[in-house]
Amino acid sequence: MSQKMTPHQRRVLSTLCLILGGILLNCALSLLCTALGWPLYLDCLGTAIVAVTGGMFPAIVTGFVSNMALGFAGTANLYYSVVSALFAVAFSWLWRRGMFKKVPRALLSTLAVALLCGLVSAVVSWAIFGLSVAEDAAQGLGLRLLARMSAASAGERPGVPVFFANLTAHVLIDLFDKTLVIAATVGIARLLPDRWKRAFRPADLAEQTDVRVRRSLLAKVVAVVVTAELLLGTLACLIGYFLYRNIAIRKYTEICRGVTDSAALFIDAEKVDDYLTTGRSAPGYDETEQKLYGLRDSFPQVEYLYAYRIARDENGDPMICVVFDLDTEEVEAGEVGDFFEPDESFDDDLPTLLAGGEIDPIITDDTYGWLLTVYRPIYAADGRCVCYVAADVSMSDVITDEVAFLARMISLFFGTSILIVGAVIELVRVGTVQPINAMARTAQEFVHDSDGDGDIRDGLDRFEALGVRTGDEIENLYRSLSQMARDTVRYVDEVKKQNELITRMQEEIIIDFAEMVEARDKCTGDHIKKTSLYVEAIARELRRRGAFPEVLDDDYVDRLIRSAPLHDVGKIKISDLILNKPGRLTDEEFSLMKTHTTEGKEILDHSSSLAQSSGYLKEAIEMAYFHHERWDGKGYPCGVAGEQIPLSARIMAVADVFDALVSRRSYKQPFSYEQALAIIREESGTHFDPAVVDAFLAIAADVYLPPDPPTQNDVPAGDAPAKQAPAAPSAPAESAPEPPPPAADAPAFP
Repeated sequence: MSQKMTPHQRRVLSTLCLILGGILLNCALSLLCTALGWPLYLDCLGTAIVAVTGGMFPAIVTGFVSNMALGFAGTANLYYSVVSALFAVAFSWLWRRGMFKKVPRALLSTLAVALLCGLVSAVVSWAIFGLSVAEDAAQGLGLRLLARMSAASAGERPGVPVFFANLTAHVLIDLFDKTLVIAATVGIARLLPDRWKRAFRPADLAEQTDVRVRRSLLAKVVAVVVTAELLLGTLACLIGYFLYRNIAIRKYTEICRGVTDSAALFIDAEKVDDYLTTGRSAPGYDETEQKLYGLRDSFPQVEYLYAYRIARDENGDPMICVVFDLDTEEVEAGEVGDFFEPDESFDDDLPTLLAGGEIDPIITDDTYGWLLTVYRPIYAADGRCVCYVAADVSMSDVITDEVAFLARMISLFFGTSILIVGAVIELVRVGTVQPINAMARTAQEFVHDSDGDGDIRDGLDRFEALGVRTGDEIENLYRSLSQMARDTVRYVDEVKKQNELITRMQEEIIIDFAEMVEARDKCTGDHIKKTSLYVEAIARELRRRGAFPEVLDDDYVDRLIRSAPLHDVGKIKISDLILNKPGRLTDEEFSLMKTHTTEGKEILDHSSSLAQSSGYLKEAIEMAYFHHERWDGKGYPCGVAGEQIPLSARIMAVADVFDALVSRRSYKQPFSYEQALAIIREESGTHFDPAVVDAFLAIAADVYLPPDPPTQNDVPAGDAPAKQAPAAPSAPAESAPEPPPPAADAPAFP
């Protein structure tokens, strides 16, 4: 049974099918335009569709291979592969940046693509086909009419070079062609279902490349590859150019040798002296000249064909005497018997020529142009050199061939280079950059989760889900990071367990410490537990009501609960004689009693500086210092009022007083639940924050804890010290036990 394909394998197969479909569409439309003679190419529509659905690299492959395939129909198509590859790059880049979503941008982008393709097409055509490009390059492309119009325009206007006329034709054709292609592509893209587009896209994880870096690894690889391609390409083109130059010179030299060898067969060496003496009237001269004309015309590469005698005159100076000199359209040749001095370019070979020897081909640049000349001596029967027959080839023709060859090579090189660079970019992106970026992104998320903002195990699951399988150092890095992440999770789990244990121990120590402090005051009982419960209930009710949203969140409520037991920690600095005095406190004793707020603040300030991680100590300090302040500003130790009192202390004030009212003390009997609520309600807006009171009254019945049974420390209410008894200004007279009156300067709830 065959193994089921993985998503990656399915994506690769679908991309290959997409590329094949694009190639077939390009070839079919191009051949159709050629057959119908339309002034269009339409050989990029498949490339554009592949760019939209599959991305840049599949589009480059589609465009390049399409031209290679069309090369079987016309060799010229091979050299335009660079144009198709450039179109794929430009269109893909613009499409990815959304340049075709709005009409103005789409028009500008289409114009830019058309100018790029038209300019490159014109340059390639001119370099390969030369002046005849206006017609020859259009063969098989259905563009002959426009090309001829371009050439005619240039011919009618001598000031307009043929190249610019050809360039204009190419740009206009490409503008029309690319506008149709891009418009059709945009329309097709809108009709394609999203699932078809996603079928050829890389996996989501592979697209996670948003990790910010100063210099992208992919950009560095592209720079290196492009630089290497340019250097190697330049070197290859130079080597190819010089090799071709040597081959071209040898080719033209062999043509000239063949022509001179044939001319030597036509010229009768025994009659040369007669030709020079008698001239054209010599028997056989005209017939020989006509044969030489026919020979020259048979080889269009040959510019000039002539026969000269090189000898010394009566003064011993070297002279050249014309035997045969064929006219051309541009040059009127000399007549038989004419003499002229040899050019300076012959100085090195002149002794050999005077001696009748053979010389190597000569390249000269003189009156008659830049020429490659091959000389062949003609010997008489007595072994005497009677003349030299020479054939000239214009080096401009050689250079034209060299330029055309170089243009073909550069065109194919750049087309292939774009394909190679695209392949390298795709391989590096898929095999290196994407895995590294995915690991970097997942590692960042993992660190973020490990900082407490998420579940660290989710980060580990995401890391292990990457499944990097590159088979190289990147996979080794991935395995190492995965192992490190697993070790980190185990370590964090252990740390969390230890922290939870330490936190529980810390909280227990705090509770024990607070209870120890309270135990010194024999009349408070379970005061810290009850006040903690009331504080939690009030805070959660305020949170439910949406009160104080800028402060009151779940974390703040948690800190209040943990801070509440420490609100009276300052009593540890108060003497037992004052805490447990059965009688009335003197003014001095009461002043000392009030210092438990400032003492508590100092103790907790010191603890906070030693344990900076205990954030709840801020609320503990606020409660300890401000829980005896009043809403109307008549409290202590600072006398602040309203919202100047921290919210934590305002909540604690209600919880603290309520528990004091309903609890039994050594100096009083407990107030009833109803009496205590009446007092709290009455003091709303004077002693207490009204919002806190409203919240407490709403939940009081659910959280109320009855007082503890009486102990031996309890005393009748009439014996209670005045400055420690809570006032009950709003309690009903018939139901409230009468507390002793407070001193004139004592606050109602010390």
